[in-house]
Amino acid sequence: MPRMKRQKSNTNVYHIILRGINQQEIFYDNIDRRKFLKVLKETKEKYQYNLYAYVLMNNHIHLLIMDKENNLSKIMQSLATSYALYFNKKYERIGHVFHNRFKSKNVNTLSYFINLIRYIHFNPVKAGLCEYSKYDWSSYQEYFKIKRLVDSEKVLKMAEMNKQDFRNFHEEYKKTKGFILEDFEMEKKCIDDETAIKMIKLKFNIDNLVAIQNLKVQERDEIIAKIAEIEEIERTQLARILGINKRMLYRAIKKKSVTNEYVPKVTKGE
Repeated sequence: MPRMKRQKSNTNVYHIILRGINQQEIFYDNIDRRKFLKVLKETKEKYQYNLYAYVLMNNHIHLLIMDKENNLSKIMQSLATSYALYFNKKYERIGHVFHNRFKSKNVNTLSYFINLIRYIHFNPVKAGLCEYSKYDWSSYQEYFKIKRLVDSEKVLKMAEMNKQDFRNFHEEYKKTKGFILEDFEMEKKCIDDETAIKMIKLKFNIDNLVAIQNLKVQERDEIIAKIAEIEEIERTQLARILGINKRMLYRAIKKKSVTNEYVPKVTKGE
């Protein structure tokens, strides 16, 4: 089936997700993350787009940009190609780093725009990594003290907010809405529990999912974190299926993100 042509946003504002191929990690250390931000800065200067929010996760990236010159495809191609060349050279690998086609969604109202910024900043919380305000690789702190990439003053002006309003806006979300708002999920999870259970059993060769609770802590957390990588199964659904609470689920995911560091394989004589 041929790919459908992207629909142009009436506001020229787009929510973009760029994912690692096969859900693979695209950042192994903070040097990688700094390199991506450097490439992001270079493309911003070259194509003159506005950047309103971003977050770098282990295997994907969220961007919120305004592209007045209709260069969205060129921007993303330049960004992905430049980083992929760096990544492949550093880790002595070949092939694609990102999925061939980035995902984008038009942002057409101010209310959606402001709430989307908040959603992007909450991705580390949703993933069980840390509080949004303590995460070093999102645009949140740039709204208060660090000016690197984000056109924060334009956002505050459009939203008729000052910095304290912006801070309070994030805190309200934390207290009232929880960590996931389905309206902002570009790829909504839609499989039922029965399908999810069959998928887990087949992929991991497990007969009794509830028995996972009785494994030793390290083994239990490792398999929970691996199951959590299945995109089609949402976190709340997974906790329900496994009979665990969300705190245990997020702790297992966080533990994997901390310990899963890249170690290049070196074979003597090759």
